[in-house]
Amino acid sequence: MTRIGGSWQNWGRSASVRPVRVERPRSPEGVQRAVLAAVKQGLSIKAVGAGHSFTGIAVAPGVLLELDDLQGLVSADAATGRVTLLAGTRLHRIPRLLAPFGLAMENLGDIDRQSIAGAISTGTHGTGAGFGGLATQVVGVTMVTADGEFLRIDDERESELLPAVALGLGALGIIVEVTLQCVPAFVMHAIDEPAPLDYVLETLEERVAASDHFEFYWFPHTDVALTKRQTRLPESTVRQPLPVVGRWIDETLLSNGVYRVVCAAGQAVPAITPPFSRLAVRLTGNREYTELSHRVLIQSRTVRFREMEYALPAENVVAAFQAVRALIARRGWRIEFPIEVRFAASDDRWLSTAHGRATAYIAVHRYWRADPTEYFGAVEEIMLEFGGRPHWGKLHTLTEETLRERYPRFEDFVALRDRLDPERRFGNRYLERVLGS
Repeated sequence: MTRIGGSWQNWGRSASVRPVRVERPRSPEGVQRAVLAAVKQGLSIKAVGAGHSFTGIAVAPGVLLELDDLQGLVSADAATGRVTLLAGTRLHRIPRLLAPFGLAMENLGDIDRQSIAGAISTGTHGTGAGFGGLATQVVGVTMVTADGEFLRIDDERESELLPAVALGLGALGIIVEVTLQCVPAFVMHAIDEPAPLDYVLETLEERVAASDHFEFYWFPHTDVALTKRQTRLPESTVRQPLPVVGRWIDETLLSNGVYRVVCAAGQAVPAITPPFSRLAVRLTGNREYTELSHRVLIQSRTVRFREMEYALPAENVVAAFQAVRALIARRGWRIEFPIEVRFAASDDRWLSTAHGRATAYIAVHRYWRADPTEYFGAVEEIMLEFGGRPHWGKLHTLTEETLRERYPRFEDFVALRDRLDPERRFGNRYLERVLGS
């Protein structure tokens, strides 16, 4: 399907564009035809997934490819755990596709609205010091290059390129298929509980090491951390899910419904933010349950926001967090969204924020109607002091010059981009800023 005119905007309402043309291919061959046509007409072309990146990474001023019709399972091998999906497949659909084969994705982020291609291309990750981001689960990619050819990269064909294309920022080609290394389906025992913030920071290293997955949230203006720790168990483990009504109260009524109203009201009356934050930590964050992995890892997020997240060497996370905490107190800001701290293993993906180092993440948010510039800018300065790398799909101000110093394989990635897309058919202003022209 081709559509002329109209505008596109991302979920966070932080990026928008009016492309020359919108196309909605239904097959990899349809993507190939769209690329060939765009190149012939001298237009740039980019695919968009669910629009959950806050940066302009998916902005397509020329031809915009919507991959909503490029979803589903291509193949699955229960014996090897390898599964191939069409690029536009939404993460929330994958558990159902994998269930007949007794498989699951090894780890997930806390939102499942993204497409699989968009999630790996921007460095989406979850938490767990022993687990990498979603791109580390990729063992094969098929994409359409700027010359309109299909390029298959896996452990048998051009395997040396896999660490680049598995997290390629959309700069190397249009991904049409993704092959994942999955694991046997499993359940998780989850404990969510509040704890004194200072004590959590003092014992953070031990807490991270003691759980398969650990993270915590901190609402500014409180002295409590909302901790989440999870243990992986065999699929045969008896499940004890949250009561339906209790979960609805926690996740729909309080965490989304009431919270949306308070965030909106806080824009007009900032003074209500601190008391609500103190109330929120008393009403939420204390529960225990055992459930299928994706039902534990994924959270319902319907309140619209904007986000900046930085990846730090794990050993720097406490000092960086304390600096942000002191910053908020010193400036007297009324911050309505919690700060999130997560962890990931070192990996070999060239542009992964966890490349070559055990990593901790600090994410800051603002309600989408609030101007985040001052807050994010000041936090960004702190993150840079502690060796931070920005999440590619979340707001930041860094340019090629700074990023080049933070990624050992940056030059290799740019050289591969020069080879695969010398005329920058897959480029846009964001990629020009972070990778150079």
